[in-house]
Amino acid sequence: MSERRKITRSSGNVFADLEVGEPDEALIKAALAAKISSIIEHRHLTQIEAAKILGIDQPKVSALTRGRLAGFSTERLFRLIRALGRDIDIVVRKRRSAMETGRARVVFA
Repeated sequence: MSERRKITRSSGNVFADLEVGEPDEALIKAALAAKISSIIEHRHLTQIEAAKILGIDQPKVSALTRGRLAGFSTERLFRLIRALGRDIDIVVRKRRSAMETGRARVVFA
């Protein structure tokens, strides 16, 4: 006996789909944290070495790399990325369509 399941198309933001408060901010924070983790891994840094570079303690590095972002604001994540030697550019532009609401996203070069 097969069971029929309802499939819902994603909005493109998993946090919005899960009805998380402030879904755009949650998506941006998750993308920034993933990039920080990627840089730490690419540079083969231990959590203690990363903590020294970032100016935070090792347990915060652990939380960050595990996606536990409650204690991290977007601004703080920006500071951490800059501490790792990366630049941040923020671009504001017109929406694609007057019918859409504006969106926020993170793009890595």
